[in-house]
Amino acid sequence: MIVGIGVDVVHVDRLKRWLRIPGLPERYFHPDELSSALAKGAGAELSLAARFAAKEAFGKALGTGLAGIVLKDIMVVNRHNGRPEIGIFGTALAALQRCGAARIHLSLTHERDNAIAMVVLEAG
Repeated sequence: MIVGIGVDVVHVDRLKRWLRIPGLPERYFHPDELSSALAKGAGAELSLAARFAAKEAFGKALGTGLAGIVLKDIMVVNRHNGRPEIGIFGTALAALQRCGAARIHLSLTHERDNAIAMVVLEAG
């Protein structure tokens, strides 16, 4: 059973600006997530925009937004085949448990100026 659906779009220029402000990306991204994206070089802002959209979409799927959730507690990773997944910890895990979901489905896309994420939360 589907518990929630969330969609978000992030303009890539937003992340380009964030990357120029020392310490700002570290406030929003898990260290592993940030280092993985930055290793992509010129594609880092696209990757980070998609990951930030995923965090926002997760909050929308919860139905509560991201209030009370530490954004670094949501980490987007790619499996060996490139498939994105959300890893959650601490405050994000507690929020997921409160809403009754047990499984998170994630889809990401990006092209030039925008990144889009869709999250579907499924009950156990």
